[in-house]
Amino acid sequence: MNGMWMTEECKRSFMEMKWKKVHRYIVFKIEEKSNKVTVDKVGATGETYQDLAASLPEDDCRYAVFDFDYVTVDNCRMSKLFFITWSPEASRIREKMMYATSKSGLRRVLEGIHYELQATDPTEMGFDKIQDRTK
Repeated sequence: MNGMWMTEECKRSFMEMKWKKVHRYIVFKIEEKSNKVTVDKVGATGETYQDLAASLPEDDCRYAVFDFDYVTVDNCRMSKLFFITWSPEASRIREKMMYATSKSGLRRVLEGIHYELQATDPTEMGFDKIQDRTK
């Protein structure tokens, strides 16, 4: 992961979300001084995509994984994992570069991601973007 490493808490939280469905989303951040990817926030199963979007800082980058539940046209309940790279315009250039270069390594560790989104402002990661991907 380009000199970064993911903490055990990150891996455990992701597995709990993926297999046990105890989290709706996880927000990850890079601790620049220690070169670690850590858990910044975990959303309970009752939280929504809007809660995830509201938890992202306006001026700092983050990664997030969201567990999207939906019902197909055949009335089947489905779930898809979305990986979101949040890189707002107001964040520092160095931070944007660090998140961009570490993303592929993190994605390899987080097995089972179905879709990926990159966003620099809230409109690029609106709930409609999530819904459109699952159609």
